[in-house]
Amino acid sequence: MNQPAISSFQLYLRLLRYVRPYWRMFAVSVIAMGILAATEPALPALLKLMLDGGFVNRDAEFIGWVPYLIVLLFLVRGVFGFMSDYSIAWVAQKVIADLRNAMFGTLVRLPTEFYDNTSTGVIISKFTYDVGQVSDAATSAITVLVKDSLTVAGLLGYLFWINWKLTLFTFIVGPIVAWITRKFSVRLRATSRAEQAAMGDLNHTLEEATSGHRVVKVFDGERYETERFHKATNKVRRFSMKSSLAAAAMVPTTQLVPALAVAALVYVALGQAAADGTTVGGFVAFLGAMLMVLAPMKRLTAVNQTLQRGLAASESLFKLIDTTREVDGGTRDIGRARGEIEFENVSFAYSGSTREAVRGISLRIRAGETVALVGASGSGKTTIANLLPRFYMPTGGRILLDGIDLQDIRLASLRANIALVSQDVVLFNDTVAANIAYGRLAGVSEREVVAAAEAAHSMQFIREMPEGLETLIGEDGLRLSGGQRQRIAIARAFLKNAPVLILDEATSALDSESERNVQAALETLIKGRTTLVIAHRLSTIQNADRIIVLDQGRIVESGMHPELLAADGAYARLHRLQFVQPETSPAVAIKGVAAGS
Repeated sequence: MNQPAISSFQLYLRLLRYVRPYWRMFAVSVIAMGILAATEPALPALLKLMLDGGFVNRDAEFIGWVPYLIVLLFLVRGVFGFMSDYSIAWVAQKVIADLRNAMFGTLVRLPTEFYDNTSTGVIISKFTYDVGQVSDAATSAITVLVKDSLTVAGLLGYLFWINWKLTLFTFIVGPIVAWITRKFSVRLRATSRAEQAAMGDLNHTLEEATSGHRVVKVFDGERYETERFHKATNKVRRFSMKSSLAAAAMVPTTQLVPALAVAALVYVALGQAAADGTTVGGFVAFLGAMLMVLAPMKRLTAVNQTLQRGLAASESLFKLIDTTREVDGGTRDIGRARGEIEFENVSFAYSGSTREAVRGISLRIRAGETVALVGASGSGKTTIANLLPRFYMPTGGRILLDGIDLQDIRLASLRANIALVSQDVVLFNDTVAANIAYGRLAGVSEREVVAAAEAAHSMQFIREMPEGLETLIGEDGLRLSGGQRQRIAIARAFLKNAPVLILDEATSALDSESERNVQAALETLIKGRTTLVIAHRLSTIQNADRIIVLDQGRIVESGMHPELLAADGAYARLHRLQFVQPETSPAVAIKGVAAGS
Protein backbone atom coordinates (compact mmCIF):
# COMPACT_ATOMS: atom_id res chain seq x y z
CA MET A 1 0.00 0.00 0.00
CA ASN A 2 1.51 3.29 -1.14
CA GLN A 3 2.00 5.90 1.53
CA PRO A 4 1.15 9.56 0.82
CA ALA A 5 4.07 11.76 -0.19
CA ILE A 6 5.63 13.73 2.62
CA SER A 7 7.23 17.15 2.26
CA SER A 8 10.88 17.78 3.02
CA PHE A 9 9.87 19.99 5.94
CA GLN A 10 7.65 17.28 7.48
CA LEU A 11 10.34 14.67 6.90
CA TYR A 12 13.00 16.77 8.61
CA LEU A 13 10.64 17.58 11.48
CA ARG A 14 10.11 13.86 12.02
CA LEU A 15 13.87 13.31 12.02
CA LEU A 16 14.26 16.09 14.57
CA ARG A 17 11.72 14.35 16.85
CA TYR A 18 14.49 11.89 17.57
CA VAL A 19 16.48 14.86 18.90
CA ARG A 20 13.78 15.77 21.44
CA PRO A 21 14.97 13.41 24.22
CA TYR A 22 18.39 15.09 24.04
CA TRP A 23 17.16 18.67 23.82
CA ARG A 24 19.41 19.87 26.66
CA MET A 25 22.61 18.86 24.88
CA PHE A 26 21.13 20.13 21.61
CA ALA A 27 20.37 23.47 23.29
CA VAL A 28 23.98 23.66 24.52
CA SER A 29 25.13 23.15 20.93
CA VAL A 30 22.76 25.79 19.54
CA ILE A 31 23.72 28.33 22.23
CA ALA A 32 27.42 27.68 21.58
CA MET A 33 26.81 28.09 17.85
CA GLY A 34 24.99 31.34 18.51
CA ILE A 35 27.86 32.73 20.58
CA LEU A 36 30.33 31.55 17.95
CA ALA A 37 28.29 33.24 15.21
CA ALA A 38 28.11 36.42 17.29
CA THR A 39 31.89 36.64 17.31
CA GLU A 40 32.02 36.73 13.50
CA PRO A 41 31.09 40.45 13.20
CA ALA A 42 33.65 41.15 15.92
CA LEU A 43 36.45 40.43 13.45
CA PRO A 44 35.62 43.21 10.95
CA ALA A 45 34.59 45.48 13.87
CA LEU A 46 38.01 44.96 15.46
CA LEU A 47 39.61 45.58 12.07
CA LYS A 48 37.76 48.91 11.78
CA LEU A 49 38.91 49.97 15.25
CA MET A 50 42.50 48.97 14.46
CA LEU A 51 42.58 50.99 11.25
CA ASP A 52 40.76 54.08 12.51
CA GLY A 53 42.11 54.10 16.08
CA GLY A 54 45.59 52.70 15.48
CA PHE A 55 46.72 53.77 12.02
CA VAL A 56 44.66 56.94 11.46
CA ASN A 57 44.23 58.41 14.97
CA ARG A 58 47.31 56.65 16.44
CA ASP A 59 45.60 56.06 19.81
CA ALA A 60 48.44 54.60 21.97
CA GLU A 61 46.12 53.30 24.70
CA PHE A 62 43.96 51.42 22.19
CA ILE A 63 47.01 49.95 20.45
CA GLY A 64 48.08 48.44 23.78
CA TRP A 65 44.77 46.63 24.13
CA VAL A 66 44.69 45.18 20.58
CA PRO A 67 46.80 42.00 21.24
CA TYR A 68 44.66 41.11 24.27
CA LEU A 69 41.46 41.63 22.34
CA ILE A 70 42.70 39.36 19.53
CA VAL A 71 43.68 36.56 21.95
CA LEU A 72 40.41 36.91 23.88
CA LEU A 73 38.37 36.77 20.69
CA PHE A 74 40.00 33.59 19.42
CA LEU A 75 39.91 32.00 22.89
CA VAL A 76 36.15 32.54 23.05
CA ARG A 77 35.76 31.17 19.50
CA GLY A 78 37.86 28.10 20.34
CA VAL A 79 35.95 27.20 23.52
CA PHE A 80 32.49 27.65 22.06
CA GLY A 81 33.51 26.01 18.77
CA PHE A 82 34.56 22.89 20.70
CA MET A 83 31.32 22.91 22.71
CA SER A 84 29.14 23.19 19.61
CA ASP A 85 30.99 20.50 17.63
CA TYR A 86 31.13 17.97 20.47
CA SER A 87 27.56 18.42 21.67
CA ILE A 88 26.00 18.22 18.19
CA ALA A 89 28.07 15.11 17.41
CA TRP A 90 26.91 13.53 20.69
CA VAL A 91 23.29 14.24 19.84
CA ALA A 92 23.73 12.93 16.28
CA GLN A 93 25.18 9.62 17.44
CA LYS A 94 22.35 9.22 19.94
CA VAL A 95 19.85 9.86 17.13
CA ILE A 96 21.58 7.30 14.88
CA ALA A 97 21.52 4.70 17.66
CA ASP A 98 17.82 5.37 18.29
CA LEU A 99 17.01 5.09 14.57
CA ARG A 100 18.88 1.79 14.32
CA ASN A 101 17.11 0.48 17.41
CA ALA A 102 13.73 1.60 16.04
CA MET A 103 14.41 -0.12 12.70
CA PHE A 104 15.58 -3.32 14.35
CA GLY A 105 12.62 -3.29 16.73
CA THR A 106 10.36 -3.21 13.68
CA LEU A 107 12.47 -5.65 11.69
CA VAL A 108 12.18 -8.55 14.13
CA ARG A 109 8.39 -8.08 14.27
CA LEU A 110 7.69 -7.94 10.54
CA PRO A 111 5.63 -10.65 8.84
CA THR A 112 7.30 -13.45 6.91
CA GLU A 113 6.10 -11.93 3.61
CA PHE A 114 8.45 -9.00 4.17
CA TYR A 115 11.48 -11.30 4.23
CA ASP A 116 10.15 -13.17 1.20
CA ASN A 117 10.20 -9.94 -0.82
CA THR A 118 13.23 -8.10 0.62
CA SER A 119 16.85 -9.12 0.17
CA THR A 120 19.27 -9.20 3.09
CA GLY A 121 21.58 -6.78 1.25
CA VAL A 122 18.87 -4.12 1.04
CA ILE A 123 18.14 -4.44 4.76
CA ILE A 124 21.84 -4.21 5.68
CA SER A 125 22.20 -1.16 3.43
CA LYS A 126 19.53 0.65 5.46
CA PHE A 127 21.40 -0.02 8.72
CA THR A 128 24.81 1.02 7.35
CA TYR A 129 24.78 3.28 4.28
CA ASP A 130 21.39 5.00 4.72
CA VAL A 131 21.97 5.64 8.42
CA GLY A 132 25.33 7.19 7.54
CA GLN A 133 23.57 9.66 5.26
CA VAL A 134 21.17 10.59 8.05
CA SER A 135 24.16 11.02 10.36
CA ASP A 136 25.64 13.60 8.01
CA ALA A 137 22.32 15.43 7.82
CA ALA A 138 22.03 15.38 11.61
CA THR A 139 25.58 16.65 12.25
CA SER A 140 27.24 18.74 9.56
CA ALA A 141 23.93 19.89 8.07
CA ILE A 142 22.51 21.11 11.38
CA THR A 143 25.83 22.69 12.32
CA VAL A 144 26.05 24.55 9.03
CA LEU A 145 22.38 25.52 8.98
CA VAL A 146 22.39 26.89 12.53
CA LYS A 147 25.88 28.34 12.85
CA ASP A 148 26.25 29.72 9.33
CA SER A 149 22.70 31.09 9.24
CA LEU A 150 23.39 32.95 12.48
CA THR A 151 26.77 34.05 11.11
CA VAL A 152 25.21 35.43 7.93
CA ALA A 153 22.50 37.16 9.99
CA GLY A 154 25.09 38.69 12.34
CA LEU A 155 27.32 39.90 9.52
CA LEU A 156 24.37 41.34 7.61
CA GLY A 157 23.28 43.11 10.80
CA TYR A 158 26.76 44.56 11.19
CA LEU A 159 26.79 45.61 7.53
CA PHE A 160 23.40 47.25 7.98
CA TRP A 161 24.74 49.18 10.97
CA ILE A 162 27.81 50.38 9.05
CA ASN A 163 26.05 51.32 5.80
CA TRP A 164 22.36 50.48 5.53
CA LYS A 165 22.02 51.80 1.98
CA LEU A 166 24.65 49.43 0.58
CA THR A 167 23.39 46.54 2.71
CA LEU A 168 19.85 46.82 1.33
CA PHE A 169 21.33 46.00 -2.06
CA THR A 170 22.51 42.63 -0.75
CA PHE A 171 18.94 41.48 -0.02
CA ILE A 172 18.41 41.16 -3.77
CA VAL A 173 20.77 38.17 -3.69
CA GLY A 174 18.78 36.02 -1.24
CA PRO A 175 15.70 35.19 -3.34
CA ILE A 176 17.83 34.43 -6.41
CA VAL A 177 20.07 32.03 -4.47
CA ALA A 178 17.00 30.38 -2.87
CA TRP A 179 15.38 29.82 -6.30
CA ILE A 180 18.55 28.24 -7.71
CA THR A 181 18.95 26.03 -4.63
CA ARG A 182 15.35 24.81 -4.90
CA LYS A 183 15.84 23.77 -8.52
CA PHE A 184 18.96 21.77 -7.69
CA SER A 185 17.31 20.19 -4.61
CA VAL A 186 14.77 18.26 -6.70
CA ARG A 187 17.51 16.61 -8.75
CA LEU A 188 19.69 15.91 -5.71
CA ARG A 189 16.86 14.14 -3.86
CA ALA A 190 16.00 11.97 -6.87
CA THR A 191 19.60 10.90 -7.51
CA SER A 192 20.12 10.22 -3.79
CA ARG A 193 17.12 7.88 -3.74
CA ALA A 194 18.45 6.05 -6.79
CA GLU A 195 21.94 5.83 -5.28
CA GLN A 196 20.59 4.31 -2.06
CA ALA A 197 18.61 1.71 -4.02
CA ALA A 198 21.72 0.88 -6.04
CA MET A 199 23.71 0.51 -2.80
CA GLY A 200 21.11 -1.99 -1.59
CA ASP A 201 21.60 -4.01 -4.80
CA LEU A 202 25.37 -3.85 -4.30
CA ASN A 203 25.09 -5.21 -0.75
CA HIS A 204 22.73 -7.93 -1.97
CA THR A 205 25.24 -9.03 -4.61
CA LEU A 206 28.01 -9.02 -2.01
CA GLU A 207 25.91 -11.02 0.46
CA GLU A 208 25.03 -13.67 -2.15
CA ALA A 209 28.62 -14.06 -3.33
CA THR A 210 30.02 -14.44 0.19
CA SER A 211 27.31 -16.72 1.60
CA GLY A 212 27.40 -18.90 -1.52
CA HIS A 213 31.19 -18.96 -1.90
CA ARG A 214 31.33 -22.76 -2.05
CA VAL A 215 28.94 -22.89 -5.02
CA VAL A 216 30.84 -20.04 -6.68
CA LYS A 217 34.11 -21.98 -6.40
CA VAL A 218 32.79 -25.39 -7.45
CA PHE A 219 30.88 -24.08 -10.46
CA ASP A 220 33.62 -21.66 -11.55
CA GLY A 221 31.43 -18.64 -10.96
CA GLU A 222 34.15 -16.20 -9.96
CA ARG A 223 34.08 -14.36 -13.27
CA TYR A 224 30.28 -14.21 -13.34
CA GLU A 225 30.06 -12.88 -9.77
CA THR A 226 32.87 -10.39 -10.44
CA GLU A 227 30.97 -9.03 -13.44
CA ARG A 228 27.78 -8.78 -11.39
CA PHE A 229 29.61 -6.88 -8.67
CA HIS A 230 31.30 -4.58 -11.21
CA LYS A 231 27.90 -3.75 -12.72
CA ALA A 232 26.43 -3.02 -9.28
CA THR A 233 29.46 -0.91 -8.32
CA ASN A 234 29.29 1.01 -11.58
CA LYS A 235 25.59 1.66 -11.03
CA VAL A 236 26.33 3.17 -7.61
CA ARG A 237 29.17 5.20 -9.15
CA ARG A 238 26.92 6.60 -11.90
CA PHE A 239 24.25 7.78 -9.48
CA SER A 240 26.90 9.15 -7.12
CA MET A 241 28.44 11.14 -9.97
CA LYS A 242 25.02 12.51 -10.93
CA SER A 243 24.63 13.76 -7.36
CA SER A 244 28.15 15.17 -7.40
CA LEU A 245 27.51 16.86 -10.75
CA ALA A 246 24.38 18.58 -9.45
CA ALA A 247 26.14 19.60 -6.22
CA ALA A 248 29.26 20.80 -8.03
CA ALA A 249 27.21 22.86 -10.48
CA MET A 250 25.06 24.36 -7.73
CA VAL A 251 27.92 25.86 -5.69
CA PRO A 252 29.53 28.04 -8.41
CA THR A 253 26.10 28.99 -9.77
CA THR A 254 24.91 30.20 -6.40
CA GLN A 255 28.25 31.86 -5.70
CA LEU A 256 28.23 33.83 -8.92
CA VAL A 257 25.20 35.89 -7.86
CA PRO A 258 26.77 37.08 -4.55
CA ALA A 259 30.06 37.73 -6.35
CA LEU A 260 28.32 40.06 -8.80
CA ALA A 261 26.63 41.79 -5.87
CA VAL A 262 29.97 42.19 -4.07
CA ALA A 263 31.53 43.68 -7.21
CA ALA A 264 28.72 46.23 -7.49
CA LEU A 265 28.95 47.04 -3.78
CA VAL A 266 32.71 47.58 -3.93
CA TYR A 267 32.24 49.97 -6.84
CA VAL A 268 29.59 52.00 -4.95
CA ALA A 269 31.61 51.91 -1.67
CA LEU A 270 34.71 53.22 -3.45
CA GLY A 271 32.60 56.06 -4.81
CA GLN A 272 31.40 56.87 -1.29
CA ALA A 273 34.97 56.78 0.06
CA ALA A 274 36.08 59.18 -2.67
CA ALA A 275 33.32 61.56 -1.63
CA ASP A 276 34.36 61.27 2.06
CA GLY A 277 31.17 59.34 2.77
CA THR A 278 33.05 56.69 4.80
CA THR A 279 36.33 56.21 6.65
CA VAL A 280 39.16 53.92 5.64
CA GLY A 281 38.36 51.64 8.57
CA GLY A 282 34.66 51.69 7.74
CA PHE A 283 35.31 50.79 4.10
CA VAL A 284 37.74 47.96 4.96
CA ALA A 285 35.39 46.63 7.66
CA PHE A 286 32.44 46.72 5.26
CA LEU A 287 34.41 44.97 2.53
CA GLY A 288 35.79 42.42 5.00
CA ALA A 289 32.35 41.66 6.38
CA MET A 290 30.98 41.28 2.84
CA LEU A 291 33.74 38.83 1.97
CA MET A 292 33.20 36.97 5.24
CA VAL A 293 29.53 36.48 4.28
CA LEU A 294 30.57 34.54 1.17
CA ALA A 295 32.16 31.62 3.08
CA PRO A 296 29.08 30.73 5.20
CA MET A 297 26.83 31.33 2.19
CA LYS A 298 28.95 28.86 0.23
CA ARG A 299 28.59 26.28 3.01
CA LEU A 300 24.85 26.93 3.20
CA THR A 301 24.43 26.20 -0.50
CA ALA A 302 26.81 23.22 -0.48
CA VAL A 303 25.06 21.66 2.53
CA ASN A 304 21.98 21.18 0.39
CA GLN A 305 23.56 18.06 -1.12
CA THR A 306 24.16 16.58 2.33
CA LEU A 307 20.68 17.57 3.43
CA GLN A 308 18.96 16.05 0.39
CA ARG A 309 20.94 12.82 0.80
CA GLY A 310 19.93 12.72 4.45
CA LEU A 311 16.26 13.37 3.64
CA ALA A 312 16.26 10.64 0.99
CA ALA A 313 17.88 8.28 3.51
CA SER A 314 15.32 9.30 6.13
CA GLU A 315 12.55 8.33 3.72
CA SER A 316 14.16 4.89 3.40
CA LEU A 317 14.55 4.45 7.16
CA PHE A 318 11.06 5.67 8.03
CA LYS A 319 9.58 3.42 5.34
CA LEU A 320 11.06 0.43 7.19
CA ILE A 321 10.02 1.77 10.61
CA ASP A 322 6.46 2.36 9.33
CA THR A 323 6.13 -1.07 7.69
CA THR A 324 3.10 -2.85 9.11
CA ARG A 325 4.20 -5.27 11.77
CA GLU A 326 3.02 -8.85 12.06
CA VAL A 327 -0.71 -8.71 12.76
CA ASP A 328 -1.67 -10.11 16.14
CA GLY A 329 -5.41 -9.82 16.51
CA GLY A 330 -5.60 -12.63 19.03
CA THR A 331 -6.89 -11.93 22.51
CA ARG A 332 -6.75 -15.34 24.18
CA ASP A 333 -3.94 -16.88 26.20
CA ILE A 334 -4.33 -20.63 26.17
CA GLY A 335 -1.61 -21.74 28.58
CA ARG A 336 -0.29 -25.19 27.71
CA ALA A 337 -2.32 -26.67 24.86
CA ARG A 338 -3.44 -30.30 24.64
CA GLY A 339 -2.31 -30.29 21.01
CA GLU A 340 -5.42 -31.14 18.99
CA ILE A 341 -5.14 -29.49 15.57
CA GLU A 342 -7.79 -29.15 12.88
CA PHE A 343 -7.57 -27.67 9.36
CA GLU A 344 -11.01 -26.73 8.04
CA ASN A 345 -11.06 -26.30 4.24
CA VAL A 346 -7.82 -24.28 4.39
CA SER A 347 -6.44 -22.57 1.29
CA PHE A 348 -3.45 -20.29 0.88
CA ALA A 349 -1.72 -18.41 -1.94
CA TYR A 350 1.59 -16.57 -1.55
CA SER A 351 1.65 -12.84 -2.14
CA GLY A 352 1.95 -12.03 -5.83
CA SER A 353 1.09 -15.58 -6.91
CA THR A 354 -2.08 -16.51 -8.81
CA ARG A 355 -1.70 -20.19 -7.90
CA GLU A 356 -2.80 -21.50 -4.53
CA ALA A 357 -0.07 -23.38 -2.68
CA VAL A 358 -2.68 -25.42 -0.76
CA ARG A 359 -6.36 -25.82 -1.63
CA GLY A 360 -9.23 -27.10 0.45
CA ILE A 361 -7.12 -28.82 3.11
CA SER A 362 -9.28 -30.49 5.74
CA LEU A 363 -7.34 -32.46 8.32
CA ARG A 364 -7.81 -33.33 11.97
CA ILE A 365 -4.80 -34.32 14.12
CA ARG A 366 -5.50 -35.80 17.52
CA ALA A 367 -3.53 -34.69 20.56
CA GLY A 368 -0.33 -36.72 20.76
CA GLU A 369 -0.64 -38.05 17.20
CA THR A 370 2.30 -38.09 14.79
CA VAL A 371 1.29 -37.12 11.26
CA ALA A 372 3.71 -37.08 8.34
CA LEU A 373 3.26 -34.94 5.24
CA VAL A 374 4.77 -36.39 2.07
CA GLY A 375 4.64 -35.47 -1.59
CA ALA A 376 6.70 -34.08 -4.43
CA SER A 377 8.42 -30.69 -4.18
CA GLY A 378 5.85 -27.91 -4.36
CA SER A 379 3.00 -30.09 -3.14
CA GLY A 380 2.33 -27.84 -0.12
CA LYS A 381 4.03 -29.68 2.77
CA THR A 382 6.07 -26.74 4.06
CA THR A 383 3.20 -24.33 3.48
CA ILE A 384 0.94 -26.33 5.81
CA ALA A 385 3.68 -26.41 8.45
CA ASN A 386 4.18 -22.62 8.10
CA LEU A 387 0.47 -21.93 8.58
CA LEU A 388 0.43 -23.63 11.97
CA PRO A 389 2.65 -21.06 13.83
CA ARG A 390 0.92 -18.32 11.80
CA PHE A 391 3.95 -17.39 9.74
CA TYR A 392 1.26 -16.88 7.10
CA MET A 393 -2.49 -16.41 7.43
CA PRO A 394 -4.83 -18.70 5.42
CA THR A 395 -6.57 -17.00 2.52
CA GLY A 396 -9.50 -19.37 3.02
CA GLY A 397 -10.79 -21.62 5.80
CA ARG A 398 -9.44 -21.71 9.31
CA ILE A 399 -7.06 -23.63 11.59
CA LEU A 400 -8.01 -24.65 15.13
CA LEU A 401 -5.86 -25.55 18.14
CA ASP A 402 -7.84 -27.32 20.86
CA GLY A 403 -10.99 -26.04 19.16
CA ILE A 404 -9.85 -22.39 19.18
CA ASP A 405 -9.27 -20.50 15.93
CA LEU A 406 -5.58 -19.60 15.67
CA GLN A 407 -6.56 -16.03 14.82
CA ASP A 408 -8.15 -15.70 18.28
CA ILE A 409 -4.97 -16.80 20.10
CA ARG A 410 -2.25 -14.29 20.93
CA LEU A 411 0.84 -15.00 18.86
CA ALA A 412 3.09 -15.30 21.92
CA SER A 413 0.72 -17.81 23.49
CA LEU A 414 0.37 -19.82 20.27
CA ARG A 415 4.08 -20.01 19.53
CA ALA A 416 4.92 -20.87 23.12
CA ASN A 417 3.16 -24.16 22.41
CA ILE A 418 5.13 -24.96 19.25
CA ALA A 419 8.70 -26.19 18.79
CA LEU A 420 10.34 -26.28 15.38
CA VAL A 421 13.29 -28.28 14.08
CA SER A 422 13.91 -27.23 10.51
CA GLN A 423 15.97 -28.77 7.76
CA ASP A 424 17.71 -25.39 7.45
CA VAL A 425 19.13 -25.13 10.95
CA VAL A 426 19.47 -21.58 12.26
CA LEU A 427 22.16 -21.03 14.88
CA PHE A 428 23.60 -17.80 16.22
CA ASN A 429 27.16 -16.64 16.77
CA ASP A 430 27.02 -17.36 20.48
CA THR A 431 27.82 -20.17 22.87
CA VAL A 432 26.45 -23.70 22.58
CA ALA A 433 24.44 -23.15 25.76
CA ALA A 434 22.94 -19.87 24.48
CA ASN A 435 21.86 -21.57 21.24
CA ILE A 436 20.12 -24.38 23.13
CA ALA A 437 18.55 -22.06 25.73
CA TYR A 438 17.48 -19.46 23.15
CA GLY A 439 14.88 -16.70 23.48
CA ARG A 440 12.43 -17.32 26.30
CA LEU A 441 14.48 -20.31 27.36
CA ALA A 442 17.42 -18.08 28.31
CA GLY A 443 18.09 -18.18 32.02
CA VAL A 444 17.27 -21.84 32.60
CA SER A 445 19.71 -23.80 34.72
CA GLU A 446 22.78 -25.49 33.25
CA ARG A 447 21.40 -28.80 34.47
CA GLU A 448 18.34 -28.40 32.21
CA VAL A 449 20.53 -27.45 29.24
CA VAL A 450 22.72 -30.50 29.78
CA ALA A 451 19.65 -32.75 30.07
CA ALA A 452 18.30 -31.44 26.75
CA ALA A 453 21.68 -31.90 25.08
CA GLU A 454 21.95 -35.43 26.46
CA ALA A 455 18.50 -36.27 25.11
CA ALA A 456 19.56 -35.02 21.67
CA HIS A 457 22.78 -37.10 21.83
CA SER A 458 24.82 -33.87 21.74
CA MET A 459 26.79 -33.87 25.00
CA GLN A 460 29.43 -36.25 23.71
CA PHE A 461 30.74 -33.83 21.10
CA ILE A 462 30.00 -30.79 23.31
CA ARG A 463 32.30 -32.15 26.05
CA GLU A 464 35.07 -32.50 23.47
CA MET A 465 34.82 -28.81 22.54
CA PRO A 466 37.41 -26.38 24.02
CA GLU A 467 35.03 -24.73 26.49
CA GLY A 468 32.15 -27.20 26.48
CA LEU A 469 28.76 -25.48 26.63
CA GLU A 470 30.47 -22.06 26.69
CA THR A 471 32.21 -22.63 23.33
CA LEU A 472 31.44 -20.03 20.66
CA ILE A 473 30.16 -21.82 17.55
CA GLY A 474 30.79 -19.07 14.94
CA GLU A 475 28.44 -17.47 12.44
CA ASP A 476 25.49 -19.79 11.79
CA GLY A 477 27.38 -22.54 13.63
CA LEU A 478 30.08 -22.86 10.96
CA ARG A 479 32.49 -24.41 13.50
CA LEU A 480 30.14 -27.38 13.82
CA SER A 481 29.47 -30.20 11.39
CA GLY A 482 26.06 -30.49 9.76
CA GLY A 483 25.05 -33.30 12.08
CA GLN A 484 26.18 -31.40 15.15
CA ARG A 485 24.23 -28.31 14.11
CA GLN A 486 21.13 -30.46 13.63
CA ARG A 487 21.46 -32.01 17.08
CA ILE A 488 21.88 -28.58 18.72
CA ALA A 489 18.55 -27.60 17.11
CA ILE A 490 16.95 -30.79 18.39
CA ALA A 491 18.29 -30.09 21.90
CA ARG A 492 16.64 -26.66 21.68
CA ALA A 493 13.31 -28.36 20.95
CA PHE A 494 13.85 -30.78 23.85
CA LEU A 495 14.42 -27.86 26.21
CA LYS A 496 11.32 -25.97 25.06
CA ASN A 497 9.13 -29.01 25.83
CA ALA A 498 6.24 -27.71 23.72
CA PRO A 499 3.11 -29.85 23.19
CA VAL A 500 3.19 -29.31 19.41
CA LEU A 501 6.28 -30.24 17.42
CA ILE A 502 7.12 -29.51 13.77
CA LEU A 503 9.93 -31.58 12.27
CA ASP A 504 11.09 -30.51 8.82
CA GLU A 505 13.30 -33.47 7.83
CA ALA A 506 15.10 -33.12 11.14
CA THR A 507 17.61 -35.91 10.45
CA SER A 508 18.52 -34.91 6.90
CA ALA A 509 22.05 -33.70 7.73
CA LEU A 510 23.11 -36.71 9.80
CA ASP A 511 25.29 -39.68 8.93
CA SER A 512 23.86 -43.18 9.41
CA GLU A 513 25.17 -43.66 12.97
CA SER A 514 24.11 -40.19 14.13
CA GLU A 515 20.73 -40.64 12.44
CA ARG A 516 20.05 -43.80 14.44
CA ASN A 517 20.92 -42.02 17.68
CA VAL A 518 18.87 -38.93 16.89
CA GLN A 519 15.98 -40.99 15.56
CA ALA A 520 15.85 -42.73 18.95
CA ALA A 521 15.99 -39.30 20.64
CA LEU A 522 13.17 -38.05 18.43
CA GLU A 523 11.04 -41.05 19.32
CA THR A 524 11.43 -39.99 22.95
CA LEU A 525 10.76 -36.34 22.08
CA ILE A 526 7.51 -36.98 20.20
CA LYS A 527 5.93 -39.11 22.92
CA GLY A 528 2.90 -37.32 24.27
CA ARG A 529 3.25 -34.51 21.72
CA THR A 530 1.33 -33.67 18.59
CA THR A 531 3.97 -33.96 15.87
CA LEU A 532 3.80 -32.76 12.30
CA VAL A 533 6.60 -34.26 10.22
CA ILE A 534 7.58 -32.93 6.80
CA ALA A 535 9.22 -35.93 5.16
CA HIS A 536 11.33 -36.18 2.04
CA ARG A 537 12.85 -39.54 2.91
CA LEU A 538 10.02 -42.00 3.43
CA SER A 539 12.22 -44.26 5.56
CA THR A 540 11.99 -41.75 8.42
CA ILE A 541 8.19 -41.75 8.71
CA GLN A 542 7.15 -45.36 8.25
CA ASN A 543 6.16 -45.60 11.93
CA ALA A 544 4.01 -42.44 11.85
CA ASP A 545 0.45 -42.77 13.14
CA ARG A 546 -0.78 -41.37 9.85
CA ILE A 547 0.76 -40.35 6.55
CA ILE A 548 -0.83 -37.57 4.47
CA VAL A 549 0.06 -37.58 0.77
CA LEU A 550 -0.14 -34.18 -0.95
CA ASP A 551 -0.19 -33.40 -4.64
CA GLN A 552 -0.42 -29.85 -6.04
CA GLY A 553 -1.74 -28.49 -2.76
CA ARG A 554 -4.42 -31.12 -2.18
CA ILE A 555 -4.65 -34.22 0.02
CA VAL A 556 -4.80 -37.24 -2.29
CA GLU A 557 -4.18 -40.07 0.19
CA SER A 558 -4.19 -40.67 3.93
CA GLY A 559 -3.38 -43.74 6.01
CA MET A 560 -0.64 -45.79 7.65
CA HIS A 561 2.44 -46.99 5.78
CA PRO A 562 1.26 -50.59 5.10
CA GLU A 563 -2.21 -49.43 4.04
CA LEU A 564 -0.85 -46.90 1.57
CA LEU A 565 1.57 -49.38 0.05
CA ALA A 566 -1.24 -51.88 -0.38
CA ALA A 567 -3.42 -49.22 -2.06
CA ASP A 568 -0.72 -48.87 -4.75
CA GLY A 569 -1.48 -45.19 -5.26
CA ALA A 570 0.54 -41.95 -5.04
CA TYR A 571 2.40 -43.01 -1.89
CA ALA A 572 3.36 -46.36 -3.38
CA ARG A 573 4.75 -44.59 -6.45
CA LEU A 574 6.85 -42.26 -4.25
CA HIS A 575 8.04 -45.29 -2.28
CA ARG A 576 9.13 -47.12 -5.44
CA LEU A 577 11.07 -44.05 -6.61
CA GLN A 578 13.05 -43.94 -3.35
CA PHE A 579 13.45 -47.67 -2.78
CA VAL A 580 14.60 -48.94 -6.15
CA GLN A 581 14.50 -52.73 -6.57
CA PRO A 582 17.89 -54.50 -6.43
CA GLU A 583 17.80 -55.35 -10.14
CA THR A 584 17.58 -51.62 -10.88
CA SER A 585 20.02 -50.25 -8.31
CA PRO A 586 21.00 -46.57 -8.42
CA ALA A 587 24.33 -47.40 -10.04
CA VAL A 588 22.62 -49.39 -12.81
CA ALA A 589 20.03 -46.65 -13.26
CA ILE A 590 22.73 -43.99 -13.60
CA LYS A 591 24.62 -46.07 -16.15
CA GLY A 592 21.39 -46.51 -18.09
CA VAL A 593 20.77 -42.78 -18.13
CA ALA A 594 24.34 -42.12 -19.25
CA ALA A 595 24.03 -44.70 -22.02
CA GLY A 596 20.72 -43.28 -23.17
CA SER A 597 21.99 -39.70 -23.24
